[in-house]
Amino acid sequence: MPFAVYVLGLAVFAQGTSEFMLSGLVSAIAADLDVSLSAAGLLTSAFAVGMVLGAPLMALFSRTWPRRRALLLFLAVFIAVHIVGALTPGYGVLLAARFVGALANAGFWAVALAAAVSMVPDGLRGRATAVVVGGVTIACVVGVPAGAVLGERWGWRAAFWAVAVVSLPALWAITRSVPGDRGRGGGTAPVADARGTASAGQGHETAPAPARTPAPIPVRDELRLLLTAPHLLPTLLTMALVQGATFCAFSYLEPLLTRTTGLTITWVPVALALFGAGAFLGVGAAGRYAERRPTAFIAYGMAALALGWSALALTAGRPLAALALIPLLGMLAFGTGTALITRVLGLAGRSSTLAGAFGTSAFNLGAAVGPWAGGLALEAGGGYRSPVWVSAALMALALLTEGARRLRRVRSRERASGSTAG
Repeated sequence: MPFAVYVLGLAVFAQGTSEFMLSGLVSAIAADLDVSLSAAGLLTSAFAVGMVLGAPLMALFSRTWPRRRALLLFLAVFIAVHIVGALTPGYGVLLAARFVGALANAGFWAVALAAAVSMVPDGLRGRATAVVVGGVTIACVVGVPAGAVLGERWGWRAAFWAVAVVSLPALWAITRSVPGDRGRGGGTAPVADARGTASAGQGHETAPAPARTPAPIPVRDELRLLLTAPHLLPTLLTMALVQGATFCAFSYLEPLLTRTTGLTITWVPVALALFGAGAFLGVGAAGRYAERRPTAFIAYGMAALALGWSALALTAGRPLAALALIPLLGMLAFGTGTALITRVLGLAGRSSTLAGAFGTSAFNLGAAVGPWAGGLALEAGGGYRSPVWVSAALMALALLTEGARRLRRVRSRERASGSTAG
């Protein structure tokens, strides 16, 4: 695996920490800036909205740039807004900084996913995707708890400074390791084939033959390719539903554990770390095994998630059962999500950067809608188990969309074989 892929994972670690760390800092921010808790909570919503809107917009904005230039710009803006956030005395500036930081994060994600798979042969695409997505899972295990500790000891601004500092090594490493001539034309395909035009994995003993960079695809044509790509839109919908289920339950894990399971507040970081550890294992499993049987891997993962969220809702009153299910659910959720991202990039063909952008938007759309749906269930008086039941329901919808996709695929094959036979 090229070193540059791990560099991208490091940058995503810092960005993932920023995205989720406010869950442990919202009270301190509200008190320091003299705003309500709900207003402080909008800082998370602003980030999610920025991610959903920013991924396709930033991918279009940078589509004709070399990927190294795009990655450096997005990461530099991300670092700058965290410095602004750490220094600002006003809520409005912090809110704007979160939104702009999300735009930069979304653009980086979209380009990074396409860049990672372009630097490896087809057989390693799943593993390259897993390394990049693994930055988020490590952020859940290490970054988010560390941000909470920094905020508790030195104030919430220390967490913003830490994110900026951690991003600096990635900024330097990208200039040294990411190829500067990849991705021109935005919609160009990864050049890695049996003819050796991109000999990733063969070391540096034999220089690869120079690859002719395809001409840029016009934006309208690239969007048309994406929107008409078979099975791409259903896969994006499935991804949004899977992530919605994940973040619906994850966002309300603390009240579930403390008020239904009966654990003390000190167990919450342990549970979050267990979930993150499971997510890390799931991403690794997807990188190694999803390439072999991707359809079965995704289908079994989603079915297991539907059963798993239902089991957690039913056994939430039993501490041992709840703590045992949490890492398993983290593994299933992020393993399935990683396999879906790999499928999106594979379906996109020459529109890999925009496909990465749409995948990022779908991921964050689920991250925004899932907690909102769980909050509605709580406000309706469903109890602290209700968000978990909503997660199970969202997984049932995901299974239906995946089943409909597979049915359409079978019918299209039958029509194709019938026309050939005729």
